Amino acid sequence: MASVWAKSLHNLPALSVFVLLLICLPPGGGQKKKENMLSEKVDQMMEWSSRRSVVRMNGDKFRRFVKAPPRNYSVIVMFTALQPQRQCSVCRQANEEYQVLANSWRYSSAFSNKLFFTVVDYDEGADVFQQLNMNSAPTFMHFPAKGKPKRADTFDLQRIGFASEQLAKWIADRTDVQIRVFRPPNYSGTIALALLVSLVGGLLYLRRNNLEFIYNKTGWAMAALCVVFAMTSGQMWNHIRGPPYAHKNPQNGQVSYIHGSSQAQFVAESHIILLLNAAITMGMVLLNEAATSKGDVGKRRIICLVGLGLVVFFFSFLLSIFRSKYHGYPYSFLIK
Repeated sequence: MASVWAKSLHNLPALSVFVLLLICLPPGGGQKKKENMLSEKVDQMMEWSSRRSVVRMNGDKFRRFVKAPPRNYSVIVMFTALQPQRQCSVCRQANEEYQVLANSWRYSSAFSNKLFFTVVDYDEGADVFQQLNMNSAPTFMHFPAKGKPKRADTFDLQRIGFASEQLAKWIADRTDVQIRVFRPPNYSGTIALALLVSLVGGLLYLRRNNLEFIYNKTGWAMAALCVVFAMTSGQMWNHIRGPPYAHKNPQNGQVSYIHGSSQAQFVAESHIILLLNAAITMGMVLLNEAATSKGDVGKRRIICLVGLGLVVFFFSFLLSIFRSKYHGYPYSFLIK
């Protein structure tokens, strides 16, 4: 017992110093430091946003202002590869839509320090791509004010496309921040329509004494086929969703023209389908010509073989694309 009291008396000075420190230190010192740090981060982000609607970030800035706490603001990050040597045309197209969205937010009356738009380029922040195990670009992610990003905080670019309006809907769902997209005026469509109307009007005026071509069945049939090919290849879907033309992997440079999912497509894919449908139609026309014409038998046989070859080969190609998108589809023909 005496030894225990001796040890307690021996530790008495240390305990006294500890108690004095607790009394002298101001309460909430750590909390105040955290608030000052948060205020500095918000002020810095606001300053950058006042210069550019989209803040460019490298690895250090990303870790400090996006990943590290404290943070009371949400951050939308576009991971991309815009350098010319990357040859990522999709990245440039997505960047244009991203800039439209960021400008709409920056110059709206609802603009606040609760949401910021940033971009990380692969050549300026390769370590960030490695840290997030990211091997494709462009990619849009939302980093919430509290907690870690969830699965829904990664924008489904392949299925929805990267139109500003689609991004705004996704942001509203993740942050409750409503952004009304304002696009700069684009008169190219109006000019093109005016030129088309002028061209058709001029043609009709020059042929005003001979308008028999208007009743040409072959011309109208070709025009109808063009409309059918455009609609069946997914051009309207492209117009609504705004998908990328193709996808290029920034790691190995491999370009994909056919989307691997049945829920989405690339613009290049719709062009391929259009050409395949046109080739199959040409084959059917040749088969019909060989069966109905009254020319030389040998010539008709050649036309029939060519038409049959077109139908068989390109239909096989079309079926193989369908099979690659609808995984588990059991049927194939010539080409797998």
